[in-house]
Amino acid sequence: MKNFSMKQLQIKMLFVGLSIFFTSSIFAQSNADFPNKPIRLMIGFAAGGGSDTAARLILPKFSEFVGQSVIIENKPGAGGNLASDYVIKAPADGYTILLTTIGSLAINPHMPEGTNFDPLKDFSMITQGVTFSNILVVKADSPIKNLKDFVNAGKDKKGFVTFGSSGNGSTGHLAGELLKSRSGMNAQHINYKGGGPAMNDLLGGNITAIFASTPTAIPFIEAGKLRALGVTGSKRAATLPNVPTIAEQGFPGYQADNWYAFVGPPKMPAEVVNKLNIALTKAMRDPDTLDRLHRVGLESSPNSPTELYSYVKSEYEAWGKIIKKIPWEK
Repeated sequence: MKNFSMKQLQIKMLFVGLSIFFTSSIFAQSNADFPNKPIRLMIGFAAGGGSDTAARLILPKFSEFVGQSVIIENKPGAGGNLASDYVIKAPADGYTILLTTIGSLAINPHMPEGTNFDPLKDFSMITQGVTFSNILVVKADSPIKNLKDFVNAGKDKKGFVTFGSSGNGSTGHLAGELLKSRSGMNAQHINYKGGGPAMNDLLGGNITAIFASTPTAIPFIEAGKLRALGVTGSKRAATLPNVPTIAEQGFPGYQADNWYAFVGPPKMPAEVVNKLNIALTKAMRDPDTLDRLHRVGLESSPNSPTELYSYVKSEYEAWGKIIKKIPWEK
């Protein structure tokens, strides 16, 4: 073993200390300069769905306030889990973030197929995005005129009722399963890679109904192409005040609210998280953004990373209890 004199050890320790100092300084400087290149905002569903629509409405002001271009990249699959896996494995430098859903953060881990990540440990929380309800819709020319007709059609042995959603574990999927459980109706869930593809199949007459997000459904309702049967949330949608909640229509206590949130890879530097949080919060509180979101039934709901974590934890625990009670089809 090589012997070092006291002077040699002191010199070596000095070089190690300087190395650590300069490395830390460079790292701190890189965080101070963040962002100095475009940011990728991942979406776990196909273009045209609720999360994609929300992202594109928030993006202009987000890009302005963060001071860089923000590029949306859709990576649909596995109910949003594909994009989640991708972002979790991305560098924790803030240049790859995700607008994710209640499905990925609070529902999918409890589903029979589960996930290979822990939403409470494997993401850096940035801020909540928007909250809203889903809407049960059928084609405007459907013989199903109201929620009672829909439930009765599912109880008719001669009929065959299907409902689509943006994917397994989405609130649209769970909303349908909850209604089946509460009403005793039969309905086959059809899994899509986003609200856009599900809507295309509904308009094409290939499925009976969709539990659709408000931004996906409202343009078609206003155009007279869809009929709204009920709102899944705890209150009526502000943009559709004449459409009753499902709870109002004979199912008290029925509730399946929806929300999206911005997250990043695990262990993102606090300074980077803070800069993203500030830019996103300003974007979602901007009057132009608020107006665009309101038109499609979305309510802006930014918060702090700590508040988001607490909210995700409470939703994760609440949905876990609900999902355990659902009689899943074998």
